[in-house]
Amino acid sequence: MFVNDCWRKSHGECAFKSLGRLSFQPLSENPLLGPSCSTLDEMGALRQNFLTNKHQTWRLFTCLWLHAGAIHLTVNLCSVVFIGIHLEQEFGSLRIGIIYILSAFCGSLVATLFLQNRPAVSSSSALFGLLGAMLSGLIRNWKFYINKFAALVALICITMINLVLGLLPYVDNFSNIGGFISGFLIGFVLLFSPQLRQASQKKSSLFDYRVKRSIKLKLKLDRPALRSVCLVLFAIILAGCLVAVLHGVNVNQYCSWCQYIDCVPSKWWSCNDKALPCKTMVTGGRLMLTCTGNDNFRVFPFTNISQTRIEDLCSLICS
Repeated sequence: MFVNDCWRKSHGECAFKSLGRLSFQPLSENPLLGPSCSTLDEMGALRQNFLTNKHQTWRLFTCLWLHAGAIHLTVNLCSVVFIGIHLEQEFGSLRIGIIYILSAFCGSLVATLFLQNRPAVSSSSALFGLLGAMLSGLIRNWKFYINKFAALVALICITMINLVLGLLPYVDNFSNIGGFISGFLIGFVLLFSPQLRQASQKKSSLFDYRVKRSIKLKLKLDRPALRSVCLVLFAIILAGCLVAVLHGVNVNQYCSWCQYIDCVPSKWWSCNDKALPCKTMVTGGRLMLTCTGNDNFRVFPFTNISQTRIEDLCSLICS
C-alpha cells in the first residue's frame, strides 16, 4: 500500500482515509481492501497483455508473492498457518515444503492459460496445494486418524471460503484449482504415512492417529503403484501446462463461461477486462473522462493525474 499511495494518486478518494498513504482504493475499485490495477501491474501481477505481447515471463513467479488486498492476505495467511502447521507436524517440513512450492508454480501456469486483460494474483495457489495434499493425506491414511471427520469438515470449510474469495476481482481462481490438483497428486506421492511419534510425546491435534496400529498399517498403505501413477499424472499436467503457456494458448477462446469461475460481476465491483479508451477533457480545473464504448462519463475535481491512473478510472467508467 506504500507503493500504491492512494491518498496522493487518487486525491483522497480512498477507503480508510485516516491511514494516509497506506489507505486503500475505494471498494468499488478493489473490494478486498487493496491497491489499484496499475499498482498490481507494477508489482508483478499476471495480465494477458504483459505475457503475450511483452513476454514478461517473470510475472509467473512474482504473482505468487502478491495478494489482492488486506482481506485476501488475512484469509490466506490464517489458512496457511492453520493447515500448514498440522501438516508439517504430521509429515515433516521437507515434504510439505516441496508440495507448497510445486503446487504454487503449477497453479501459476494454469492461471496463465485462462488469463484475461486484468491483473491477477496467484498467491493462494500454494495454500490450495496444501489443501489438496491434506485431502490426499486423509484418503491415503484414513485408517490412521481418529478425528478424520473433523479434519474433513475443516478442509471443506477452508476450501470453500477461499474459493468464494477467488470469485472477487484480482484473485485468480484457476491458479487455486491448479494448485489444489497439484497438491492432491503430490500428496499421494509424498504423504503416504505420517511421521511416527511416541504416544507420550503426541499432543491432541486435528490429525490424531492410533500409534499402536501405525507400524502395521504403514506397511499395508504404502503402495508404490499409486505413488507412481500420481507422479506420472503430475508430470504430464506440469509438462502440458508448460508447453501450452510457451505456445500462448488461451483457453478462454474456447470456453466463454470460464470467466465466471474466476470473477463474478456484481453491482459492487467490475470484472470487465476490455480495454476501452476514454476521451479526456480539461475545463476549469476539472477533468472529465468519457468512455467511448458506452458514453458513460465522470468529472473529477483535479487535473494533475498520471496516465496509469487515468487508465484505472477509465476501466471503472466503462464497466
